[in-house]
Amino acid sequence: MTQESLHRVVALVDAGSNPFELGCATEVFGLHRPEVGGDRYDFRLCSATRTTRMRDGFFKLTGIAPLDAVDEADTVIVPNRPDVEVPRHQAVLDAIRRAHARGARLIGFCSGAFTLAEAGVLNGRRATTHWQWAAHFRSRFARVHLQTDVLFVDDGDILTAAGSAAALDLGPHVVRRDHGAEMANAVSRRLVFGHRDGGQRQFVERPIPDMPDDSLAPLLAWVREHLDRPLTVADLAGHVAVSPATLHRRFRAELGTTPLAWLTGERVTLACRLLERGESRLEVVARRSGLGTAANLRTLLRRETGLTPTEYRRRFGRGSDRQPDRVK
Repeated sequence: MTQESLHRVVALVDAGSNPFELGCATEVFGLHRPEVGGDRYDFRLCSATRTTRMRDGFFKLTGIAPLDAVDEADTVIVPNRPDVEVPRHQAVLDAIRRAHARGARLIGFCSGAFTLAEAGVLNGRRATTHWQWAAHFRSRFARVHLQTDVLFVDDGDILTAAGSAAALDLGPHVVRRDHGAEMANAVSRRLVFGHRDGGQRQFVERPIPDMPDDSLAPLLAWVREHLDRPLTVADLAGHVAVSPATLHRRFRAELGTTPLAWLTGERVTLACRLLERGESRLEVVARRSGLGTAANLRTLLRRETGLTPTEYRRRFGRGSDRQPDRVK
């Protein structure tokens, strides 16, 4: 795979940008990946100025690409910062508008939704931002359909993540969309970070305990080793000797989702990985992933990925060497 054929991702940095989200983008899209046979993205940083002062003056960035790098990008990660009242540079907003007009994919982490909305590309679209700024966002950008109780929103060519850590949820989601579940799992494994679905709550009211309490981690690990079994929520509850209602509360508290939703998501992910590895017998995939029947597999896979099993295998299966769409 040549450097010229790689999907080009450009992270746009502006004055006051948060370094954490920039680090997340670099970890997901910018690292060399010999463990998966080579790089999958051509990643660059760019700025409208030669020197960019990051959040609170922690450090300055110099020597990165000029702003016109956005004009060659297939995916643009827009800048975000804690001071959402300060307008962006007009040149930055113009660059985002040009990228959107020619079909580039746009990504906003945390307060990056404000940047996208300021550029006018979110009107009539779905998006999310940090829960702390939700009311302020709605007051300024009433034409945007803001979803406040999710980790990230995938609205096709525009994707937004909620709080800072949600950047680590959206990043692997983009990799999965581009390269399949196996590649996304490899990225998450290197990050030592477990995948969380975008529909999970972005903020969970849970006080930090004085002493470590029992985590769901052992149960989750056990379930992942036994996905071929016809497990129910009652089975999960029985494994940890609690009632289904108690298990439901613990899932809500720790993961922001329900046991059934999590279990279904794990089954679909395993089904995707089996298809990517070359398994063509849908009955086998359905049985090994615990989805039961080929019909159920087709229904859930289309709901989660928008593709039939055949389309998914053709797109992400071994030997496909598929690259995400490039923008002409």
